[in-house]
Order: sequence, then structure tokens, then C-alpha cells
Amino acid sequence: MERNLKNVLVISFGFLLLFTAYGGLQNLQSSLHSEEGLGVASLSVLYAALILSSMFLPPVLIKKLGCKWTIAGSMCCYIVFSLGNFYASWYTLIPTSVILGLGGAPLWSAKCTYLTIAGNSYAEKAGKNGKDIINQYFGVFFLIFQSSGIWGNLISSLIFSQASTKVEISEENLACCGAYDCLTDTTNTTGSAEPPNSLIYTLLGIYTASGVLAVLLIVVFLDQIKSDQAETEKEILETPSFWSTFLATFQHLKDKRQCLLIPLTMYSGFEQGFLSGDYTKTYVTCALGIHYVGYVMICFSAVNSLCSLLFGKISQFTGRKLLFVL
Repeated sequence: MERNLKNVLVISFGFLLLFTAYGGLQNLQSSLHSEEGLGVASLSVLYAALILSSMFLPPVLIKKLGCKWTIAGSMCCYIVFSLGNFYASWYTLIPTSVILGLGGAPLWSAKCTYLTIAGNSYAEKAGKNGKDIINQYFGVFFLIFQSSGIWGNLISSLIFSQASTKVEISEENLACCGAYDCLTDTTNTTGSAEPPNSLIYTLLGIYTASGVLAVLLIVVFLDQIKSDQAETEKEILETPSFWSTFLATFQHLKDKRQCLLIPLTMYSGFEQGFLSGDYTKTYVTCALGIHYVGYVMICFSAVNSLCSLLFGKISQFTGRKLLFVL
């Protein structure tokens, strides 16, 4: 197998294993740790740390450690978050959420840098257009990576469906689910009941093992970037100082198109926050039971993947504005 393609597959399956664990765990945070909003708070802290990390950490780490070891080290941050869930409290989940957030930006930046270098390297040898090869590599990556939403949620639902405490939910209990959640004192003791600790620990053990396998896959099978490619890597990562980068971000606001995209980007973030935080807890766990969260999110992931492919084709005929409205 062509060496660059092998490396693309290694990264793709590494991310698949890692986000099989993280994706499934993220969707369960608000349901598993609902007391005092701990689960939602941990996700909020996580993404706040991710914003800070993306401003300055990626170029520094990639330049010092290289792409391979930045990816491996950042993946370890995700494992720490899984471990923090074994004994969930404000003193374990919040710090581990910060650690994951700090590792998230370097992980994605190193992955993009590695695939770009690998694509350009192969294109140069084969006499092909670099952009075409890079697009192919990213296509392979996302084809494999997107399926993580299916596997992670399937694991959680299969494990939680083993609980013997499932009973029919009364109409009275259903009345305080969904939009009416927390507006009454009625406690839903069926759908919202936490699964036994043994099942939670089993799930967390599987997720942690999946993360460890991802790190081992990268460490053992991913090739270091060769010396002649390292120069390309340095060129890609030649970045100005932190303050000039920070100010350059705000200079984009002079462009009207950039300003009009901000509400759309924010809406996308609110939508994802609602989906993983509120929807899974108050609409799925409350009304159906926590063992249905995975099944519902599998439907979302599958349709999301299909529509990514479908709308990519449709956009050639409709343009982007119509799809944004849709």
C-alpha cells in the first residue's frame, strides 16, 4: 500500500476510535451528571478551553513536537476526560474538561497539517495536482471518521439497555419531560433513573480502552514526517506572534460577508449545544430512558452523514444561500 495512504488510514481509524468514545460520552453528559447541571457545565468549560487553545497552542506544539506526537499527546487529553467521568464531581470533571479543551485544537490542527503535507508529498512524486490529492485524503478521513457517531452511541445504548430497572412511564411523568422539564416538582423516576454503577463503569471502561487503542495506533503505525517534508511543515506553520494573530482575527470584521456569517456560526453552535445538552436529557432520557440516547443520536449521525454527501451535490444546482435558509 502506498505509504501516504497508509498514514491517512492510520489517522482516520485513530480518530474513529477516539471519537467513538468522546462522542458517545458527550451525548450522555447531561443525562449521567444532571445534578446541579454538572454535565452541561463540563461541556461549557470544555468548549471555552477549546476556544482559548485554538488561539495560540497549535502552532507552538506542532513546531516543537511534530504532527505525530502532537496528535498522540492531544489524544491523551481525551482519555483523561474519560477517566474523570469514573468519579464525576466538580473537582474531577471541570479540570479534565479544561485539559480536553486545551488538547482539542492542537489535535485537529496537527491532523490537518499532516494530511496536507502527505497530500502535497504524494502529488509531487506522482506529478498530480496537490489540491486534488489533499481533497481525496480528507474525503477518506471524513468517510471513516463520521461513522464514530454511530458506533459510540450504539455501544452506550446496548450497555444501558441491560439495566433491569426499565418500566413503563406514566402520562403524569411524561408531562414534565421536553419543554416542561424542571417546571414542576414531579420527578420522573423511570426514564431519568440512572443506570446501575456497574453498567456506567463498564461503558466508561470501553470508552477509555477505545481512547488508549487510538493513541497506540498513532504511536506504533503513524510515520514521522521525513526531513524533506519537515521543511514543508515549518513553512505551513510559519505564524506571526500571538497578538498579531489575535488582532488579525478582528480585522476580518471589516468584511461584510464575514459579519453576516457570524450569526450563522453562532446558531450552529447553539444548535449543537441544545442537541448534546438539553435534547438528550429532557426529550430522550426523560421520556424514553437513557438507553435510548444512543439510538436517537445514531439516527442523527447517520442522516447527518448522508445529508453532507447529498447537499454537497445539490449545492451545485441551488447555490449555498438556499441551503443556508433550509
